[in-house]
Amino acid sequence: MTKLRWIIPAGCLVLAVWIVEADSSKIDTKKMLTGKAAFADSVSLEPGRTRKITPADLPKPFDTPSARNQPLVPRPEGAMPKGPAGFKVELYATGMPDARQIRRAPNGDFFVAETRTGQVEIFRGYKDGKPEQTSVYATGLPGVFGIAFYPVGDNPQWVYFGNTTSLVRFAYKNGDLKATGERETLVSDIPRGGHSTRDIVFSKDGKRLFLAVGSLSNVAEDDPEMQKAELRRANILEYTPEGKYVGIYGAGIRNPVGLGINPTTGELWCSVNERDALGDNLVPDYVTHVKEGGFYGWPWYYTGGNQDPRHKDKHPELKDKVIVPDVLLQPHNASLGLTFYDGKQFPAEYQGDLFAAEHGSWNRATRAGLEVIRVPLDKGHASGMYQDFLTGFTTADGTAWGRPVGIAIAKDGSMYVTDDGSKSIWRISYTGKEK
Repeated sequence: MTKLRWIIPAGCLVLAVWIVEADSSKIDTKKMLTGKAAFADSVSLEPGRTRKITPADLPKPFDTPSARNQPLVPRPEGAMPKGPAGFKVELYATGMPDARQIRRAPNGDFFVAETRTGQVEIFRGYKDGKPEQTSVYATGLPGVFGIAFYPVGDNPQWVYFGNTTSLVRFAYKNGDLKATGERETLVSDIPRGGHSTRDIVFSKDGKRLFLAVGSLSNVAEDDPEMQKAELRRANILEYTPEGKYVGIYGAGIRNPVGLGINPTTGELWCSVNERDALGDNLVPDYVTHVKEGGFYGWPWYYTGGNQDPRHKDKHPELKDKVIVPDVLLQPHNASLGLTFYDGKQFPAEYQGDLFAAEHGSWNRATRAGLEVIRVPLDKGHASGMYQDFLTGFTTADGTAWGRPVGIAIAKDGSMYVTDDGSKSIWRISYTGKEK
């Protein structure tokens, strides 16, 4: 087994019913937006609109000034996200302190991490549009985000939580509504500060545990103390299920927030928040499979061998080693949680596709993100295109009221999306009925 040896600094989420036009290859590419037309702000998003951004479409650094956009506002009365035609959107739960990552337990319960309050809540069932039962599973989990069940399969014995500085687990059996027994700390030295989400996922065979650790800084400024602070950051780390550190699985990934295992290929995938302050349309966020031992550029390069001007002439030997991600997204989308559609409720063309939550960022003159996207996959592989799936998280003037974070698929094939802007969970189901 080859392990990565890169040294990175310091050694390196009423109803909305709207139809997806799809040919036998899943997507009608005749209407796909490419080039400059593929870039968009949140107001112009439309369910079913397909986009493809390539490295050749990127502007030069500082083509536009670095900017800040409008603040978040309360959800206007009656405001709802919008899905493609044939899909129904419902408000499943609201009033949550901080709904972030969401994962489905093997028995069908949803575990939701509430990062700021340090607790994990369980939502069980669906009746008349609402959960049948809720329960606080555990508290005292600082910065909790990642959730994973182990062993992989229908009968887990443990549930793992990724806190900002630690990886812990509780003994678990299907149907538990509250933690039993003492928490066991497996890893206690995860770097603190900066990007704080620590998503976790097990490999398909359950032998490897992957943990995402984002950077402390934007571009690892050329300062010895900053570089030292970035040690083991901007990476996806590998551990054994017992918490023994194995090594860096993928490097140069500024903030790999959401992790998932492709059920078709078994590959690790992640969604990434790229760097800021190079302009409105730089640098693209992305979702990609992660090559073992792969290097994705941060902080010196982006989207392949494009050098960050703030690190001019540094590490030329790495330029040709930088991997171009599978799917380039809107810059400053703040791509967070992702999942693969393993249900049967949605139309056949959705089977196996990837969905990702685009939280939306501050560093753009007009808002970007604030949607759920669909990435069509062919036998588990992406072509670079993606589609707006769930939109409408803004007011008419572009002010955000909702911010998608995590996505999970229920046993009945419906989709659940957490939204820490409106403090809600949305349920998306397919009815086949047009508005």
